Amino acid sequence: MSRLIAALEHRELTVFAHIDHAEHARRAELSLTPVDVVLFGDPHAGTPLMASDPRVGLDLPLRMVVWQDGEMAFVGHHDPRELAGDYELTEHKEILDRMAELLEAVSVEVAGE
Repeated sequence: MSRLIAALEHRELTVFAHIDHAEHARRAELSLTPVDVVLFGDPHAGTPLMASDPRVGLDLPLRMVVWQDGEMAFVGHHDPRELAGDYELTEHKEILDRMAELLEAVSVEVAGE
């Protein structure tokens, strides 16, 4: 998680929320291995998408999940280019491509590859 947050801050992205699912499970007296979701983005990228189709607010800001399986940690995300098929965003291909490139670069950095 610390590498993910550092990678986002390095890129001057806004972290809107951090959800620690394992902590919430503990509060409910349940057990869960670490699973964290971070919502982040840049209003300069997301706002034009929401102006075109406000429904995309269901999928924005961008998010990444980090989870632990045994001694290994993993990071995952959806491909934002798929949003063009779900919403009226075909004119924003360039923004969606940049979002996808960003998520891939952050994933590689966080994974230490």
